[in-house]
Amino acid sequence: MLLTELQTKDIINVENGQKIGYINDLEIDVTVGVVLALVVTTRSKMFGLFGQDEELLIRWSNIDTIGEDVILVRLPQANRQIE
Repeated sequence: MLLTELQTKDIINVENGQKIGYINDLEIDVTVGVVLALVVTTRSKMFGLFGQDEELLIRWSNIDTIGEDVILVRLPQANRQIE
């Protein structure tokens, strides 16, 4: 699967059904060639007009399913940035 294909998918938190954002980049371990995390751009304010976009790091282990249109992840409410 190409990064451009992943970038078109909505990312949904299965803990609360909230749409998180879209993939901006991937964190890759180049020594073994595996994806470690998704870098997701989220909008902090209304349509990004009145604030800056924020980046959220979602570890590969927090991904439940990559479907045709969505990526389902588990992000606990208390800790939105998974390290």
